[in-house]
Amino acid sequence: MSIPMIDSVKVMSKGQVTIPKEIRSLLKVSEGDRVTFICEGNYAIVMNANIYAMRSLQKEMAGEWEKAGIKSEADIASLCREVRSEIEGL
Repeated sequence: MSIPMIDSVKVMSKGQVTIPKEIRSLLKVSEGDRVTFICEGNYAIVMNANIYAMRSLQKEMAGEWEKAGIKSEADIASLCREVRSEIEGL
């Protein structure tokens, strides 16, 4: 188990904070990137918004392959050929 990175920053008059460089590096965010705040009770988790979105999508899509009857890479290739054929036929 890793030791959590903990830092304290000052909230400015407009509610802005600067994310410390070490934490930006851990989150893999840089200028222009977005972060997501996940709040529960009296604490918040800050995540790279892209990673949060991908994890949410993965969670939402769990089990969909099985429902579609896809069990192998050959099934995926077949589905791709079918979709391409439909698109090209339009």
